[in-house]
Amino acid sequence: MSDTYIIEVRSEAAGIVVREKSGFRFFAAVHKFNPLDGRIFKSARDAERAVARFLARRRDPVPA
Repeated sequence: MSDTYIIEVRSEAAGIVVREKSGFRFFAAVHKFNPLDGRIFKSARDAERAVARFLARRRDPVPA
């Protein structure tokens, strides 16, 4: 099993996750994903899902 994964969503590189004792730590590849930088996820797949949710929220207009 690998210790490092690249996270891409919609053909966009978001960052990498690195396995640690407590889970997978996310490191943002671009500033847009800095709010997720340093977060620990249970799995690499959980990190990928979090990136996808983050992008979906950014694209949804904020209600007035």
